[in-house]
Amino acid sequence: MLENKKVSEIIKLIRTKQISVKEVVEFYLARIEKHNPKLNAIVLLKETEKILEEAKKKDNQENKNKSLFGLPLAVKDLSDVVGIQTTYGFKGYKDYFPKKNSFFVDKLIENGAIIIGKTNTAELGVGGHTINRLFGPTSNVYDLSKSSGGSSGGASSAVAAQLVPFADGTDQMGSCRNPAAYSNIYGFRPTPGVIASARSDNQKNIPILTTPGFLSRTPDDMTIILDSVTGKNNLDPYSLELKSNFQNFEIKDSEIKNIKIGWLSDINGNYKFENEILEICEKKLSELNNQNVKIDYLKSGINTDELWDSWLTFRSKSIFMDIGSMSIKNINEMTFQAIWEYNRGKDIKDNDIDIALEKRKKSINDINQIFKDYDFLALPSAQVFPFKKELNYPEKINDFNLDTYHRWIEVFILSSLLELPTITVPVGFNKNKLPMGMQIIGKKNDDLKVLAFARKYEQMFNYSKIKPEI
Repeated sequence: MLENKKVSEIIKLIRTKQISVKEVVEFYLARIEKHNPKLNAIVLLKETEKILEEAKKKDNQENKNKSLFGLPLAVKDLSDVVGIQTTYGFKGYKDYFPKKNSFFVDKLIENGAIIIGKTNTAELGVGGHTINRLFGPTSNVYDLSKSSGGSSGGASSAVAAQLVPFADGTDQMGSCRNPAAYSNIYGFRPTPGVIASARSDNQKNIPILTTPGFLSRTPDDMTIILDSVTGKNNLDPYSLELKSNFQNFEIKDSEIKNIKIGWLSDINGNYKFENEILEICEKKLSELNNQNVKIDYLKSGINTDELWDSWLTFRSKSIFMDIGSMSIKNINEMTFQAIWEYNRGKDIKDNDIDIALEKRKKSINDINQIFKDYDFLALPSAQVFPFKKELNYPEKINDFNLDTYHRWIEVFILSSLLELPTITVPVGFNKNKLPMGMQIIGKKNDDLKVLAFARKYEQMFNYSKIKPEI
């Protein structure tokens, strides 16, 4: 009954008492029971009795007007929920129970959501693929033998399979955008500060690399959960208020002809892509052009080497400090990827940070110059199609050998390093019926406009009507 309903319609049914919270929760729990054994998307699930007990309590409440009232949600297993472990997919943390919630989790609960469990993630959140030695890999909804992307792959498969209405992720190096592309859904990385987070004092000299984000089947769904968690938080000095809310901000039909998108493609041949990815994206851009959106094929002056060098410095130093704060006794128990970052990070000095900051500053100036002529920039949302889920990471793109474990997700660092709000939009499937997405990148703090464009995009192309046959 609810399978073809929009989230806004489900919320309205609950508010008008045409359906009970218990019935909504039972719908999602039934889908979890049916599909999650194949997907391994939700890895820590509360007891059914406890979930249904909370649903019954909601049904007995008179005020049902909270924005997420009665919706069952699962939180990525890098964020904290009191009463559920936060394991990071790492065996050393399998019995760790946090004493307080992550900031956005408090907002979910305040707005009436029922937290039912945790979604799977990359081990320690490091790597672009959702696999760990505690729970195993999460499967792609369009091919169970393939990766769901990462590190929010549990969230993307859960959303695409309708195990939950929408889901959170954390995005540093594409961790919301890549899984969305692999699942034919939408994945949003906001400007840092739009969703408040706890900040570590020992990383003040490093730009904010990671931000909470969300994944949803439609941008309309996305606006509902974003409006529930955004806003100023006095505990986060970087948090900010937007000038409007996401649900009310829109691009009118008459304004579409004024939208200009700069297509960055492979950035002058510097980024490697598997066959078909650029072609699929360019076909969709051509269709956007037919809808009166202006598309320019750019030969930009973006220096990808400086982006990469700066990113490597900040990311390794950040991961080194994060691991240090976790009190992991034996570093060699971590994954190869985490050990690689840790060893690089411990050797990074203040002078290295200063050099990286200068390179970042130059890149910010370059991107601001480009944005004088464009509303958005566009890049593919992955450099490879979903690969075998047992692999830790791809070592090649076509016949090109990659020099690091994460070079295959280099396409995400432009947004992450320069703090640009970015949403993955679906663009179609390759000849093997594997999905792909494209990043729509906005100016810093232009989050409302990015989501508004994505809403128009879904109205044009209706990708949410394409559903996986699990």
